[in-house]
Amino acid sequence: MIVYKTPEEIELIRESGVILGKAHAEVAKLIEPGITTLELDKVAEEYIRDNGGTPSFKGYQGFPGTLCVSPNEQVVHGIPNNVVLKEGDVLSVDCGVFYKGFHSDSAYTYEVGEVAPEVRALLQATKESLYKGIESAKEGMRLGDIGAAIQNYTEDLGYSVVRELVGHGVGKNLHEEPQVPNYGKRGRGKRLEEGMVLAIEPMINLGKRFIVHGNDGWTITTQDSAFSAHFEHTVAVAKGKADILTTFEYIEQELKKKNG
Repeated sequence: MIVYKTPEEIELIRESGVILGKAHAEVAKLIEPGITTLELDKVAEEYIRDNGGTPSFKGYQGFPGTLCVSPNEQVVHGIPNNVVLKEGDVLSVDCGVFYKGFHSDSAYTYEVGEVAPEVRALLQATKESLYKGIESAKEGMRLGDIGAAIQNYTEDLGYSVVRELVGHGVGKNLHEEPQVPNYGKRGRGKRLEEGMVLAIEPMINLGKRFIVHGNDGWTITTQDSAFSAHFEHTVAVAKGKADILTTFEYIEQELKKKNG
């Protein structure tokens, strides 16, 4: 069952999204060779709690971290640990915030130092595909339109779309109906209506689309060990165009400072 949100509830999700965007920015400041993902996790949790939120992921179905941190060939759901990040890595950071009764959810894939040109291109294409999907998240379109926009854009560039993992509704629960695949056919699937709030999150691989589940019960990796990228926004379906409730603004301010 899809839970439709009132305008007031959508504003609460946006407030949650601001805390989330700023928590991401605190992490973005620190991502460089030599840091561990466990250190990043502590910083994010502290920021979220200091600003009145609760980490959505911590304890969710037993997940131990505030962040899902997934380097290189890890697609999603990596557990924070003491492994040191190194030059040329990429790191997908997925985070959620529960605030005033509502969740927000977003992800961003970061470069660690200098990365290979083909890896940078993957990250750029994955981020662009997120916005292609968001362009279709408006009243009267269908779920298949979102997936088709993402799939067509990335596959035309030679990348592959993970099929087993999908976006989802967001609200009082972190994961709600409907599921939002990153592939599909235009004109298919549930019709989008005002008041739906969706997490759209393309997971795009440099190699083939196939994935494997790790022995820890969480970490998901590309089968061929090729790099993967992941970007995510929480958006409200609206008339005319989607309303993006999470933000990359604070992240990108920090990255601009770092990169001069």
